[in-house]
Amino acid sequence: MSKATIVWSKIDEAPALATYSLLPIMRAFTKGADIEIELRDISLAGRVISLFPEYLREDQRIPDELSYLGELVLRPEANIMKLPNISASIPQLIEVIKELQSQGYNLPDFPEDPKTEEEKAIRERYLKAVGSVVNPVLRQGNSDRRLSKSVKEYAKKYPHKMKDVSPNSKAHVAHMTGGDFYENEKSITIKKDTTLRYEFVNKNGEVKVLKEGVKVSVGDVVDGTFLSRRKLKEFYEKVIELAKEDDILFSLHVKATMMRVSDPVLFGDAIRVYFKELFEKYGKELEEIGFNPNNGLSDLEAKLSKLPEDKQAAIKKTIEEIYQKRPRMYMVDSDKGITNLHRPNDVIIDASVPAVIKNGLQGWGPKGEEDDCVITIPDRSYARMYKEIVEDIKTNGQFDPATVGSVANVGLMAMGAEEYGSHDKTFFPPEDGKIRIVDEDGNVLMEHELEAGDIYRSCITRDIAIRDWIKLAVNRAKESGEPIVFWLDKYRAHHRELIEKVKEELPKYDLSDVEWYIKSPEDAMKFTLKRFRAGLNTISVTGNVLRDYLTDLFPIIEVGTSARSLSIVPLIAGGAVFETGAGGSAPKHVEQFLKEGHLRWDSLGEYLAFVESLRLAYKQLKTLHGKDNPRILILAEALDKAIQKYLENNKTPGRKVGQLDTRGSHFYLAMYWAEALAAQGKDPELAKKFEKVFADLKENEQKILQEIADSEGKPQDIGGYYHPDDAKAEKAMRPSETFNRIIDSI
Repeated sequence: MSKATIVWSKIDEAPALATYSLLPIMRAFTKGADIEIELRDISLAGRVISLFPEYLREDQRIPDELSYLGELVLRPEANIMKLPNISASIPQLIEVIKELQSQGYNLPDFPEDPKTEEEKAIRERYLKAVGSVVNPVLRQGNSDRRLSKSVKEYAKKYPHKMKDVSPNSKAHVAHMTGGDFYENEKSITIKKDTTLRYEFVNKNGEVKVLKEGVKVSVGDVVDGTFLSRRKLKEFYEKVIELAKEDDILFSLHVKATMMRVSDPVLFGDAIRVYFKELFEKYGKELEEIGFNPNNGLSDLEAKLSKLPEDKQAAIKKTIEEIYQKRPRMYMVDSDKGITNLHRPNDVIIDASVPAVIKNGLQGWGPKGEEDDCVITIPDRSYARMYKEIVEDIKTNGQFDPATVGSVANVGLMAMGAEEYGSHDKTFFPPEDGKIRIVDEDGNVLMEHELEAGDIYRSCITRDIAIRDWIKLAVNRAKESGEPIVFWLDKYRAHHRELIEKVKEELPKYDLSDVEWYIKSPEDAMKFTLKRFRAGLNTISVTGNVLRDYLTDLFPIIEVGTSARSLSIVPLIAGGAVFETGAGGSAPKHVEQFLKEGHLRWDSLGEYLAFVESLRLAYKQLKTLHGKDNPRILILAEALDKAIQKYLENNKTPGRKVGQLDTRGSHFYLAMYWAEALAAQGKDPELAKKFEKVFADLKENEQKILQEIADSEGKPQDIGGYYHPDDAKAEKAMRPSETFNRIIDSI
């Protein structure tokens, strides 16, 4: 008998731990409904293991599950539950390698400074696991992200706290005014199918091919741009000096995970400028020990012991002296002395700027003090959007989650769209010269003059993805009755090409009931915020990076977290990926669980996504296998009702030991789901089956909660942070024998 297959991703940190508890429930409830739930490992550890099969014992090897999913998303049967995974920085990669080695995996060390061809090859292989490598593979469709009605109503009824903003706030957004990606961008629409190559030409006219064989088709949009490192450093110095004058915190907000090639350099240059006195005094020693500022101050801490003790002491003393001379740093953890510049993956713009907004435009300083900060975002392409909302808050006051409207998003992200597809086309010229893009006929499509070390990047946005994005926006407007706003700037080269496509494509649709606009990001933000404060809903229609930023920004304001958003990726091939949660807080959750046995990861994102995944499974079973199984829709409808009750009764995990945790939340979700299935009248056999399940769960409610509570308050051994031992992790996440017995007997 054919079944609809739902792929559940095995990933990292808190959502991975939650899976040990939640997945058995999902499998038990869908048993007998023509549904198969597969678990596929795309965790950071899993990706690393799959890269080096020849180094490992046969029983340790695992297949490349990400490549498998990359093939699946190109087929109509794709139905993937994609939980948040680690977008690894180099320090995280090194950590996971060490952990796996300690578990008996004979992996090679990561060559930070490769000398031999073998070391270079090993490094290149490892780099395939760095940054956001999962999303570009799975996202073969555009993004439809919004809050469900039940989540929004819950937030209005129980609004989270937003700190008031001082009328004298000095907080502001700082960005470059010249020499950035925005200013230097060039963009063209391809007129015929061709193949591109990227060339570097030095001052002597010598040509070096950087990349070739890049296929493009008619209608694809090709961009090229660069950021001047010289002007970047001048900008950082100016911002640092002004922050010192204003006596506010200096904070840097980039995306060194998703923009894994370009943004670590932006991050590293902030360290080079803030600590320039350190490099002037001890540049030779820092180079000798292999300190790479792009990896953060943690890299210096890890390598400092290579120096004699007197040199270590002198460097530490100089760092402390610099802290006294420079503005106070925005801190990640003031108790541990971890600054904004400690690790490139600690402060990620899409989560960090909303956190500053929630906290009244303030961050935390070195002594744990709360104070205004300069929100430093080098490139103007998106900084001005953030500047607009910060200035709006300073003028109109803090947002009230109980009264604001909602801002959904339709995002252009299919097929590695825009900047997030630029990794393999990001280059750093070794000397002054120019980088040019040449087609197969030898035509120079565009070129840029650069200085040595500047950050050049190019991206390709596929025509089919753009047209699908416009179609999705129109459909969302028709379904919701809400206005759509294309956040496109006619003064930005890439956006001018998109505006032409939007104007060409929209007349193909009946727009009689569609309210639509094209506005620059600043004007779009003004328009949206006016409606937002009035309690009205708006759909933002944006490119890939703005999608990423806005789908954290507004949900965090509205409901306190983007983890509660419903994120659907309708695939161009016909299936769908359902993205859940937000991984930014996951590390702290795991740290608490390992120390205290209390996990506070809220699986609401998974619940919401699974409802939609079940609905798609019903359609796929019918269209691909010719089977009509209404029981699947009944399961989805009952789960939707269970989620509403879960929210109404506030069964989300608490922060402290003794409060309900993730495992207790999963119990209540199961009990409410069983109750809804028992009460439905469409399938008497299913109702009878779950009457007993609900009765057992209800009767044993206190016993189950006590068994979970008894496991708290003490350290947990799960066998590894990045690569847990499945048996140990399952035991820790399923501590109630009573609950397990009921679920396993369904």
